[in-house]
Amino acid sequence: MTQTAGGVSGPVRRLGASLLALGRIRLELLAIEVQEEKERVTSLLLWSVVTAMGVGFAALFVAFFVTVALWDTPHRLVAPGVAAALFIGLVALGALRMRRIAAEGSMLFRSSVEELLQDSALLRRGPTP
Repeated sequence: MTQTAGGVSGPVRRLGASLLALGRIRLELLAIEVQEEKERVTSLLLWSVVTAMGVGFAALFVAFFVTVALWDTPHRLVAPGVAAALFIGLVALGALRMRRIAAEGSMLFRSSVEELLQDSALLRRGPTP
């Protein structure tokens, strides 16, 4: 009887080791996906701040531009006009970048879910000869 029990313990140990290895791989994949999502959200937040600052500065320089436009000489229009144009361009760039990042989006843990579905399908089919 000990030989039968010993014969079973080997495959059980290998099965346990395989399950642990599979679990470790899935956890590593999950950690990678969390890191990628964190980087995407951080990028989105950074571009939101840049865009908000651009809107603020653009509004400030547009107001300054209008004020200077009412003065007597047209030479005073160049500096605030260029600054306003630059900040408006920054706002447009930030808005387009944020739209692209948000549209890319990601289903959190997409790769992990796909791998688990593949594992589940393999378990249902059984081993292939």
